[in-house]
Amino acid sequence: MAQQENKLDRETFSCPICLDLLKDPVAIPCGHSYCMNCIQNFWDGEDEKRIHSCPQCRQTFIPRPVLKKNTMLAALVEELKKTGLQAAPADHCYAGPEDVACDVCTGRKLKALKSCLVCLISYCEKHLQPHHDVAQLKKHKLVEPSKKLQENICSRHDEVMKMFCRTDQQCICYLCSVDEHKGHDTVSAAAERTERQRELEVSRQNIQQRIQDREKDVKELQQEVEAINGSADKAVEDSEKIFTELIRLMEKRRSDVKQQVRSQQKTEVSRVKELQEKLEQEITELKRKDAELKKLSHTEDHNQFLHNYPSLSRLSQSTDSSSINIRPLRYFEDVTAAVSELRDKLQDVLRDQRTNISLTDTEVHVSLSGPEPEPKTRAEFLKYSRELTLDPNTAHTKLLLSEGNRKVTRMKQRQSYSSHPDRFTNYRQVLSRESLTGRCYWEVEWRGRGVDVAVTYKNISRAGRSHECLFGFNDKSWSLFCDTNSYDFYYNKVSTPVSGPQSSRVGVYLDHSAGILSFYSVSETMTLLHRVQTTFTQPLYAGLHICLDSSAELCEVK
Repeated sequence: MAQQENKLDRETFSCPICLDLLKDPVAIPCGHSYCMNCIQNFWDGEDEKRIHSCPQCRQTFIPRPVLKKNTMLAALVEELKKTGLQAAPADHCYAGPEDVACDVCTGRKLKALKSCLVCLISYCEKHLQPHHDVAQLKKHKLVEPSKKLQENICSRHDEVMKMFCRTDQQCICYLCSVDEHKGHDTVSAAAERTERQRELEVSRQNIQQRIQDREKDVKELQQEVEAINGSADKAVEDSEKIFTELIRLMEKRRSDVKQQVRSQQKTEVSRVKELQEKLEQEITELKRKDAELKKLSHTEDHNQFLHNYPSLSRLSQSTDSSSINIRPLRYFEDVTAAVSELRDKLQDVLRDQRTNISLTDTEVHVSLSGPEPEPKTRAEFLKYSRELTLDPNTAHTKLLLSEGNRKVTRMKQRQSYSSHPDRFTNYRQVLSRESLTGRCYWEVEWRGRGVDVAVTYKNISRAGRSHECLFGFNDKSWSLFCDTNSYDFYYNKVSTPVSGPQSSRVGVYLDHSAGILSFYSVSETMTLLHRVQTTFTQPLYAGLHICLDSSAELCEVK
């Protein structure tokens, strides 16, 4: 009975919010009591609603009640503290399904504070106290609460496993070491722990070093991001200024042309108006003269007729008709033609510059785990496929481009290409419009006597018969020559015979940053013909050299 009263007292004088003994107790209008701080904090969270309630009975109060300390209740709580009454443990002190429970507690168990590896028992704070007070128990090994204490008991001998068998890599008890593990390499669990601890520290050092390395990499990458953003922002700002200036110049030129046309228009209209007035005056004079002559023609007096005829028959000088030059709608056609020519030239320049200003030229290739492996199957190669087109400004005049500038055919007649400094003047060669960096793959389908499938730097020479212009005969280009019977690889005038299955389709794989260039024979399978490992210092361009009666096409691969 006394035990029930004691329990009732603890519940009576505990705050329903913090579950501890009341501190600075206050009673709210509904009659329930709380710690002053607890109820104030609770109501602070309800301020936005402007309605405050009791956490227990949910009665609401408007406005927020003014709290005053209940001195009588406070004195009673203090008196109870002096007599040794303590608040009941809060619910969070009891062990839940996921917690380690005290093995000594009866009834509802409290959470364990420590587990003893000697006793193989978990203790709450109260039941752990003897391990702090008793000299013999102080020697026991206490660890964080664990549900796996029974795993330290040998299932065969029901003894604590204090040994470790290095032969079988498992914990054992002393009896195991002289029984089924007899003759094995056994040590104490503590000794094995010390050894593994050293290994663990080495692993941690390695991990920490890798963390430092990766943090350094991340910092460098962040700097790279900032550099890229800064460079891009500056490029955009500068290009905006240049294009604004260009637009201003175009606007000024447009205004000048308009002003010149209007001025010329005014002059021409004035000239025509002046001539028109002369002609109208002449018409008036001629009509007057015609009327006089008509009147004279009706004169019956012969003498009068003959007397007046000499003065009336003389006509004034007529306006020179050669000054009348009528050109309907053609006065300013030369201006329109000149502006159209300017537009076409500007379009060509902008088209070329759009090709040259390629974001792939500034590709940032970052790899923290080393170079990626080369593709093995055609499907893997196609992940890096590039849609390439041929640049008409580089094509020799006896090469015909077709199929949307993807196919090139050698012709006997010269084509009507305009003059361009990028054009090959002697060798029947052509380059792609697109530059190549990063990882790229493309395929070439060829027909005829033979073609060179090449890659080259853009600054390869274009004019003349020098080998500096020919794919594979300088240090700026790499070329695989394909004919109906064989392959040969050329670089810097050095020829290397290449063996492999003959095919009308050649695949080219480029890993620019890794310096890898590979040529493949493509049919039902892919066969490596030749592989180059070098260092590329500039963006590359695909190139084709077409022999007599031959053609080649950059394939659309998917």
